Amino acid sequence: MNRVRHPYLDHPTPIAFAHRGGAADGLENTAVAFRRAGRAGFRYFETDVHATADGRLVAFHDATLDRVTDADGRIAALPWSRVRHARVGGKEPLPLFEELLEEFPEHRWNVDVKAERALGPLIELVRRTDAWDRVCVGSFSEGRLARAQRLAGPRLATSYGTTGILGLWLRARKIPATLRRGAVCAQVPEVRNGIRVVDRRFVTTAHALGLQVHVWTVNEPERMAALLDLGVDGIMTDRTETLRTVLTERGAWT
Repeated sequence: MNRVRHPYLDHPTPIAFAHRGGAADGLENTAVAFRRAGRAGFRYFETDVHATADGRLVAFHDATLDRVTDADGRIAALPWSRVRHARVGGKEPLPLFEELLEEFPEHRWNVDVKAERALGPLIELVRRTDAWDRVCVGSFSEGRLARAQRLAGPRLATSYGTTGILGLWLRARKIPATLRRGAVCAQVPEVRNGIRVVDRRFVTTAHALGLQVHVWTVNEPERMAALLDLGVDGIMTDRTETLRTVLTERGAWT
């Protein structure tokens, strides 16, 4: 690999990410899930953020509470005083992202900004807590990531959005494409809409540009092994024990 482009990535590869803390048991994005992943040795966590109606930044994937909690309604339309009473799986509260940063000061966070109104509060939180080396911002929206860079400057690590990934995929096939400057990694699905995204050409092209490749969401051990053989730099998984076992067997668990 080329020299690490941001302190966020200053860690031996491959990096093991606990996706939503390890979502396999249904308690995704809860403090309980992140604590369990931390005890298992994970140092990188993946989460998502939404802003409540009064601007509190909640670690939660969906725009609404309906799917995984005992409450309902759009987070953006509800104040934190209402959202805080929802329980994931009927038992675990939704954490504020600020609480997670405080509870896990040695861990690094990949944060998928799910809504535009969450972007400003996230950048302000990273600035206020001086968490520049601990947070990488991701999104499907390339425009949102470009705005994050403009708000925060080069101290903020960002990945590529969908448009950036397409540009990188085209470059891997020798087709000219423009890429946003400043991203430090490409975070991608292995396959998208029936098209293979991650192959040796994609990984080689990313590495030549100084980018790490992190693949989501990989839960089967044979897929993990195949991706590691391609040279990917990180894997995000719901099944933390499975990934730890695969990496341990390869002498790559750090």
